[in-house]
This record gives sequence, C-alpha cells and structure tokens, in this order.
Amino acid sequence: MTHRTTGRAGALAAVVSAALLIPAVTAATPAAAATPTVTCTSAKAGLAAKLKKDITAALSGRKGTVAVGLYDRSTKTTCTLRATSAYDSASTVKVTVLATLLWDAKKHNRYLTSTEQSLAKAMITKSDNNATSKLWKQLGMTKIKGFLKAAGMTKTVPGTGGYWGLTQENVNDEQKLLQLITAKNSVLSDNSRDYIQKLMGQVVSSQRWGTPAGAPSSVSVHVKNGWLQRSTHGWRVHSLGTFKGAGHDYMITVLTQDNSTMNYGVTTIQNVAKAIHKDLVPTKAGVTRFTPTSQPREAFVAVPPQG
Repeated sequence: MTHRTTGRAGALAAVVSAALLIPAVTAATPAAAATPTVTCTSAKAGLAAKLKKDITAALSGRKGTVAVGLYDRSTKTTCTLRATSAYDSASTVKVTVLATLLWDAKKHNRYLTSTEQSLAKAMITKSDNNATSKLWKQLGMTKIKGFLKAAGMTKTVPGTGGYWGLTQENVNDEQKLLQLITAKNSVLSDNSRDYIQKLMGQVVSSQRWGTPAGAPSSVSVHVKNGWLQRSTHGWRVHSLGTFKGAGHDYMITVLTQDNSTMNYGVTTIQNVAKAIHKDLVPTKAGVTRFTPTSQPREAFVAVPPQG
C-alpha cells in the first residue's frame, strides 16, 4: 500500500507541477509579442514627443511590419522603430553598391571609368537591375564586405548567389550609410559623397515616392527606393531619403514587409514621411509640400523561385 500511495502522490505532484508551468508560459507570451513603440530623442524642446505621437498616429491601423529611422543633425533628433530588425533590401542596396564602388576607387586612388559612371547612373536614377548586377559582380563579395566593415554596417549581410536584392539590412545600418553620404568622413571622399547625392537627386519622377512625400520645397531631396514580393512576408516596400535646407539636415529610412500590395506599403511609408517633414519643418509662406507620383514605380529584383 505504501508504494501505491507514494506512486499516486508522485503522479499527482507531477500533474500539479505541469499545471503550474502552463500559466507561466502563457503569461509570458503577450510580453514577448508586444508591439514595439516609436522612440524619439531631441535637443529641441517638445520635438521628440511630437514626433513620437505623430509617427505613431501615422502607423495607427496600418497592417504590415514597419521599421523607421530618423536623424536630424540640426536639432540632434533621433527616432527609431524596429531599428535592428532585418529586411530583404530589394533595390535600396543599390546605394551600398555605389558607395562600395567609390570607396574601392578611393583606395586605389583612381576615378570611375566612363563605363562605371554609366552603370552607376542607370542603377541609381532608373534603378536598373542589369547595371547593378554588373557592378555587384565586378566588385565581388570581398570588396562589398570590406566596405560594410569600414562603414560600421555590421548587421548588413550581402545576398548570395548573385541575388543582391536579398541582402539583409536594417534601419540602423541604412541610417549609418545615409550619414556617411551626407557628412565629411574618412570612408567616402567629399567628391564621392557629392556624386551619390547628385544621382539620388536625379531619380526619375516615377521612382520619387516614399520618404520625399510631404518634404517642403525649401529642402533638397535625395531618394532611393525598393520593392519586392515573395511568398513569405508578402510585399517588402522600402524608402531611403536625405533632406537638407530650411535649417535642417536630416535622413529617413523606412523599411516595411507583410504588405498586401505594393501600393499599400508605399502609402504606409508616405504617411510616416509626411508626419516627419511636417514636424521638423513647419510650413511657412511660399513653401509647398512635395506630392509623389500617384503611380509609383520601382524595379523588380531577381529572387530565387521559392521563399
């Protein structure tokens, strides 16, 4: 009898222990799945709170997964949301390709050839995929990784098998890249930085959507976008932009995925951009706001058939 009682007691204790474990696991789930919130800081009184409120409102009710980065040198303002989450780059990696080309040319103390200039212009202003593939192959993985290391873009992972559009990037690293392009540094020469900005300022009108939405006419606009559809995470739609003027010098990265359509992702990005431009640069007399094309375009990048 003693053995039976002990056996039942042990079994009962095991059941009780298991039952106690279940609520603990369940209770932890909501915390782990909590939606990240926008974080902002600023040297200008009241600006951080306003940006946090307005970016959050711009994303309210929007489906999809959105990552945001803002940095304004003038007011020392920073906003982030999901800044370390990785996304397939699509065509936004083309800025990294051009920066790598210029970084490598500087190391060898040479100018770009006329062919390289032609490829670079097509890659950035028209998002030409063939031009990108040629430069990607010419550079090779060693040089691309070398630039990423020099730039401190430690979480960016180049796409393999020639699939540069599947490069893994995050907001933090893209903001580092935009900062390198827009201020003096030891990685890119002043001429290189000017060249990248010049091409990003000449992007064809059908591709000037995303972060420029709502930008005041008093600032210069430089942009590079990308989109990509896959069976997992639906549409990825991204936009990188740098803006200077009206006493400000700022850059915006918005990366999105899980969008139902391309246009849905574009709208989400533009809602965020309009809120940021409005808060940073309030409208003054004679200043208009940029309205992007109603028919946004971008190059489809090559991806493997599955995934």
